[in-house]
Amino acid sequence: MFEKCHQVRVARSLKRTFHSSSLDRCPQDETVMNVFNRKAKWRQRDRAAKAEDVEIYDYLKDEVAYRLVDRLRDVTRTFPVAADIGSGRGHIAKHLTDDLVGKLYQCEMSSLMLDQSPDPEGIESVKMQVDEEDLPFEPEVFDLVLSSLSLHWVNDLPGCLQQIHNCLKRDGPFIGSMFGGDTLFELRCSLQLAEIEREGGFSPHISPFTDVRDLGNLLGRAGFNMLTVDVEEITVNYPSMFELLIDLKGMAENNASWSRKILHRDTLMAAAAIYK
Repeated sequence: MFEKCHQVRVARSLKRTFHSSSLDRCPQDETVMNVFNRKAKWRQRDRAAKAEDVEIYDYLKDEVAYRLVDRLRDVTRTFPVAADIGSGRGHIAKHLTDDLVGKLYQCEMSSLMLDQSPDPEGIESVKMQVDEEDLPFEPEVFDLVLSSLSLHWVNDLPGCLQQIHNCLKRDGPFIGSMFGGDTLFELRCSLQLAEIEREGGFSPHISPFTDVRDLGNLLGRAGFNMLTVDVEEITVNYPSMFELLIDLKGMAENNASWSRKILHRDTLMAAAAIYK
């Protein structure tokens, strides 16, 4: 556990970590769920990158990226060419060393975040402005693909996983993490209860997250084998709901669903009272 501040309120963040190996090629047709406004998410990431204090919001993504790279060290080999899908401000790159990766493609939809991403010492770094839903890579070009806290904003997650599978060499691992089903549970409940009380109904203000059982199925259907999917719970304390909302915006993790709407002030204050 690591704390943002010494208060009693807890905001839970469940992180799904998954790693698998690319062996068989078996693309599947899936119905694409158009839940997120990708242009809005792109603007949110650019806006977050422009903040003068952007680095103070990196604490959670840096921690998760560190844990992901630590998992990579369990694989006793060096990967000549690797990709980081949804690299953000280089959270994974900060922790990679040249005994793990020879060349790293940092792929991020926000050019401003790419510009702020470090070049790992001793590793050749290539920065590409790429949408996670449309990977521009040829088949079987990477020895390793990584992704940390990015894929939960993808509309076509099955298609994205298939693209990742296709650009991996046949024995290449994919190691990733994403926010899971109970993330921001307290905030979600507080907003729903306040909106029902004040407005007679509620709309989604917290984006939906993938269930761990569904994630395993999606990886398998994308063609990955030797799957491992587990759950880690990270607890961050906040003095009130408003500090949490500020941090979510600073991380570019604020709502980007098509159905999002602005909360009335009295509803927001009621939600803050419930959250305490």
